[in-house]
Amino acid sequence: MTAAFPPSGGKAAGPIAGGLGGGAAGRIAGGLGGLLRDRAAAHGDRVLFRFDGAETTVAQVEQRTDRLAGVLAAHGVRRGDRVAVMLANGVGFPVAWLAIAKLGAVIVPLNPGYRSADLAHVVRDAAPVLALAGSAAAAGALLALGLGEVGLLDAADAGPAPEPVPAGAFDAGAESAAASGAPDLPDVGWDDLLNLQYTSGTTGFPKGCMLTHRYWLHLAELAADVAAVTPDDVDLTAQPFYYMDPQWNTVLCLLTGIPLVILPRFSASGFWPSVREHGATFFYVLGTMPLLLLRQPPDPERDRAHRVRLVLCSGIAPALHAAIEERWGAPWREAYGSTEAGVVLAVRPEDTACVGTGAMGRPVPGKEVKIVREDGSDAPDGEIGEIMVRGRPMLTGYWNRDEPLLRDGWYPMGDLGRRDARGHYHLVGRLKEMIRRGSENVAAAEVEAVLTGHPAVRAAAVIPVPDELFGEEVKAFVQVAEPVEPHELVDYVRARLADFKTPRFVQFVEAFPMTPSERIAKHLLPPGRDGAYDAREANR
Repeated sequence: MTAAFPPSGGKAAGPIAGGLGGGAAGRIAGGLGGLLRDRAAAHGDRVLFRFDGAETTVAQVEQRTDRLAGVLAAHGVRRGDRVAVMLANGVGFPVAWLAIAKLGAVIVPLNPGYRSADLAHVVRDAAPVLALAGSAAAAGALLALGLGEVGLLDAADAGPAPEPVPAGAFDAGAESAAASGAPDLPDVGWDDLLNLQYTSGTTGFPKGCMLTHRYWLHLAELAADVAAVTPDDVDLTAQPFYYMDPQWNTVLCLLTGIPLVILPRFSASGFWPSVREHGATFFYVLGTMPLLLLRQPPDPERDRAHRVRLVLCSGIAPALHAAIEERWGAPWREAYGSTEAGVVLAVRPEDTACVGTGAMGRPVPGKEVKIVREDGSDAPDGEIGEIMVRGRPMLTGYWNRDEPLLRDGWYPMGDLGRRDARGHYHLVGRLKEMIRRGSENVAAAEVEAVLTGHPAVRAAAVIPVPDELFGEEVKAFVQVAEPVEPHELVDYVRARLADFKTPRFVQFVEAFPMTPSERIAKHLLPPGRDGAYDAREANR
């Protein structure tokens, strides 16, 4: 195996992270901006980012964030102000994030794929005083919503705008390149608000999760502990930066002194070649990513030609877990959490007994988890109930919403699960994704897991369909890798699950609508029976 970059960018790395529980916060003032200044002073020549063949050191990030912070301040951004950022993957987003952090302002990450309605909802809810955009089209869309200050920034390297600046906007990258030194920065605290991180909105309008500097530090420290990060590691991310994963990966790499490889986007065909090229040693994937990767044509000569020692993942199909590990010769371990609660559960790398069980692991340090019944009482091991968590990190609330955050001091995850005899927790399904068929409850996730075990199925999503007799029936949407008859899929599920869990309706799709977290956006799937195979009608 040959790599374009040597491990850790050719620099001698050392363990420089603080201890768990916010150790760095106890020694360094200024929140994440202060952490960056500290690391630049001590280890400025270390590579922090690799993107599109270029390397950016910690010192360079420190300089760029100082200059951009000065530009934002000159345009009126003050402590506590919201700044919207609509950039594709590259160095531009983390530079903007850390510059905003230095000012004590609050970032509002925006999905570049937003259209008029969803963009308007987030912008009106967050009320940013300024926005940074990566294209003239994005800047125009933001200006059309009434934002008076919109700056253009090159998403790849946070430099001058790569295209003409539209009327009403300014070239934030060019102004930043011409700026000198850092502005007078406020005394930012670790408990200051840093992000309004809007949820994917799979069950309604997105809500802004209020996340502090300390939230990101805790999350990064926990992730570094779960992954047992070493000085020779190389991290990699393919998720979009407006989603939370590349952000905690950034802080993890800043803490531990290792580089973060940023891919422009997730590509099932290009992912493992990029892993090999950059010598990545660990990464995190989720949603449909594992299945899409497994469906790529195997290459026995190259599938194991890599440096990967660990893959963290959310949503490994239990029936395929062993096959995934066998193909790439590396342990894949579950991690469970949410934007609101950060990481909650994780399986340790050495725990080989978890493979194929669907176990999400035990609580990470600083977190407590329990399973509760509908009446609020604790459920015993083996019984299904709602997953509840408390501890840190945790959001401080939802922006512009008065709804209660905790229930008797515990945060409800909105998921159904159970705990096994080993103390490991298992996900059964989303609380709102339970299908009530007659007197029986059907977990959509359980049916989806069986369907994706069929060799012809690339991905599957299961939803309820209203029914006069049973109240709800089970409908499966299926994306296939090769032709298959719908009755074959119905028979496949029936052979493995109870009859009442077997889909009555099957509908094929060319592709699924996806959320920013690479999960299927079920709320965008057609809820009716039109166009679907009806197993009951076919058997009459």
